[in-house]
Amino acid sequence: MIAIIDYGIGNLFSLKSSFSKIGEQAVVTSDKEVIAKADRIILPGVGAFEDAAKKLRAGGLDKVVLDEVSKGKPLIGICLGMQMLFERSYEYGVHEGLGLIKGEIKPLEGDVPSELKIPHMGWNKLDFVGEKDEIFKYLGDNDCVYFVHSYYGVECEEALIATAEYGKPITAAVRSGNVWGCQFHPEKSGNVGLSILKAFCEI
Repeated sequence: MIAIIDYGIGNLFSLKSSFSKIGEQAVVTSDKEVIAKADRIILPGVGAFEDAAKKLRAGGLDKVVLDEVSKGKPLIGICLGMQMLFERSYEYGVHEGLGLIKGEIKPLEGDVPSELKIPHMGWNKLDFVGEKDEIFKYLGDNDCVYFVHSYYGVECEEALIATAEYGKPITAAVRSGNVWGCQFHPEKSGNVGLSILKAFCEI
């Protein structure tokens, strides 16, 4: 069973629907006991980093995430959920993340060519870094995924498993042990996204 953490932010039910399509049971929950009993955890998120981090901590769900990860439970953060795995974010100030991925979150503005639109929105091909990670085992070299974001991960070379081109290579996915993060939205990426979620469920 997969626990999709409900802390008031994220595309929770589209995610749940995606797991149903691949024949996996998923629950949307803020119940710590349910999360503890789950086989895998999804940390979703859309919106502003500071607001999301406050909501996660207000319910003590940050501690649950850290505890379950320390036990070796697989976790994947999606979009803002991925960004919250990092050490800190510079979105309208400086905000502490969960520290599960070494690196920081910075604005795309000023780092990508000025003629490119922000937020970065649309389909991009994934470029795998090093040996293809197991969550990408069903993907081909030209498969595309869907992005919507204005901030991205930097100084995360140790964890980097995929990039996407947007005027420069930008962080698309990271991994540290049993923790993964996807800047893109698997649940909005058609069959390619479903294949990533399927591979995650097989870990």
